[in-house]
Amino acid sequence: MIADSIGVTKAAVYHQYNTKDEIVLAAAEAELANLEAIICTAEAEPSRMRARRTLVTGMIDLAVAHRRTVSTILNDPVIARYFAEHNSFRHVMDRMSRVLMGDDIGHEASVSTAMLTAAISGTVMHPLVTGLDDETLRSQLERLARRLLPAVGSTPNRS
Repeated sequence: MIADSIGVTKAAVYHQYNTKDEIVLAAAEAELANLEAIICTAEAEPSRMRARRTLVTGMIDLAVAHRRTVSTILNDPVIARYFAEHNSFRHVMDRMSRVLMGDDIGHEASVSTAMLTAAISGTVMHPLVTGLDDETLRSQLERLARRLLPAVGSTPNRS
């Protein structure tokens, strides 16, 4: 399917990637790079509140833009294992938590960050929103994330 969609032979794809797992990991790494770029933009903001808003808006934009593939990426066991085993993923997640929660990265920050990201990624692939156009979905996610955002990072860490 990949070869057909980009107009090359299967041999050309397997010349670049030896296994299907390598293809999946390349896709995951590309998504992680997209998220890291959003985090960099957020970290450059002059205030913590603007950084948090920039990050959440960027995460929503990324999830909506790729909502047709989010389910595949998030539910693939190869990707789950890759993310669990690689420091680069943990480093990106720590940076995301710092933008959202501040410098104290503990259990509360981890759970709060996981809840917010799961809410965004879970919503874009949920069957109840498949009929929504991207702009409607994006605006609803932004509105609801603003309601969640004050709670994220508002209490001290109790790890």
